[in-house]
Amino acid sequence: MKKLFKIVLVSIIPLVLFSCYYDEFPEEIEEEEVVIPPETVVSFADDIAPIFVTYNCTQCHDTSGQAPDLTAGNAYTSLLAGYVNPGNSSTSRLYIQLADNGHRNVDANSLALIKKWIDDGAENN
Repeated sequence: MKKLFKIVLVSIIPLVLFSCYYDEFPEEIEEEEVVIPPETVVSFADDIAPIFVTYNCTQCHDTSGQAPDLTAGNAYTSLLAGYVNPGNSSTSRLYIQLADNGHRNVDANSLALIKKWIDDGAENN
């Protein structure tokens, strides 16, 4: 029995000492902030409204659901009524909720488009 114990102990010690493949924890990967070039014109119809379709925002934000109403034809006027401060994304509820809360896991590129659209005056173009 002692001999078996010694064999098991001698077998386990190298396994324990050399089994750790990683010496340190991997670093967290930080998401890079997407910056839209200043000369880029962000269109509400072509760039912003499709984001609401991509993330199925209208499942909750429709005529009978939660405000703002993001259905086609109503989204722009609904957003300007308290959710978007044209020219200032840092005080716009739409941008704050999407950026801080990670609402619907909106990707960084879509978030950058929304930020640029608001900062450029939130035009209905």
